[in-house]
Amino acid sequence: MDGIYRVPRNKGPRIAVIGGGHGLSTMLRGLKRYTENISAIVTVADDGGGSGMLRQDLGMPPPGDIRNCLTALANTEPLMRQLMDYRFTDGSLAGQSFGNLFLAALNGVSSSFDDAVRRMSEVLAITGRVLPVTTADVRLEAEFENGATVVGESKIFHCKKEEDCRIKRVRLLPEYPKALPEAVSAIAEADMIVLGPGSLYTSIIPNLLVDGIVEAIQASHALKVYVCNIMTQEGETEGYTVSDHIAALFHHSAQGLFDLCLANSSPISKSVAARYAEEGAEPLLADEKLCKKLGVEVISRPVATVENGYVRHHPDHLARELILLHAERSVRIAGDYKADAYRVEKKP
Repeated sequence: MDGIYRVPRNKGPRIAVIGGGHGLSTMLRGLKRYTENISAIVTVADDGGGSGMLRQDLGMPPPGDIRNCLTALANTEPLMRQLMDYRFTDGSLAGQSFGNLFLAALNGVSSSFDDAVRRMSEVLAITGRVLPVTTADVRLEAEFENGATVVGESKIFHCKKEEDCRIKRVRLLPEYPKALPEAVSAIAEADMIVLGPGSLYTSIIPNLLVDGIVEAIQASHALKVYVCNIMTQEGETEGYTVSDHIAALFHHSAQGLFDLCLANSSPISKSVAARYAEEGAEPLLADEKLCKKLGVEVISRPVATVENGYVRHHPDHLARELILLHAERSVRIAGDYKADAYRVEKKP
């Protein structure tokens, strides 16, 4: 790998990643190539789609985001990964994924949801671990700048389109549920804490509203990095810049929660940008001066790719840049690098 020499994965940095959605699972697929010491701390506020159906029918936390992370970290035969992602197309199970049902079944025979996640981790022989941020039954409420409110993560998109104004804040109901102790411990033990990538208000911020998470991040001396989205998101962050994202994160947690932001520098083609523009989305502007006023350094790197016409983080490129950041910012001593850590090629 150009510019980086890997240590054995079992001696790789301890990384706590916090978020949800496809952005988090994408990053995990890349990170597991560098380290086995990954703790993915995942939101449980989803109430839509197949996860929402299982949540309503069985009274369990939503499995979808957790299942995506488990699959991303899995070290099993391709057939098992295909099964985890398989969605039924007919009958009463139409739209439901086998992975969600598998986790639901494990939840039924386990003492708790986090125990079910642990058991599924063993079945899939995952690298690292996946932890629900809380096991409390929580709902997400959004308040808009015009005073309107809506309860339910799946309803925020449509409500924002109807109200045609920015989200002022989100909160969990009930407020400040207790964090899973293992999630707090993972943050405390981490060498690097990564927020995102993912939907700002529905994947990342809900984790910061769980009691104990922000306090654990603040107390940590680890390298703290926010991985910003590549594009603005329709129904959530239209018109936002990078500094808007950072300001929203600080507003819902604490000023100075992190001081590094990794943004994309890869160009987005005109044709792809035009398609996004039809939906009111655009490449996210890295307004570095305003970010600096918030106390955050923006580091722009080429981490984007296009898949089937959609802009995504490239799992390998994103992971590599994070590992390089850790090497450059965490293990350098007097201009040199520790002999037993990552060695980064020095630029002349």
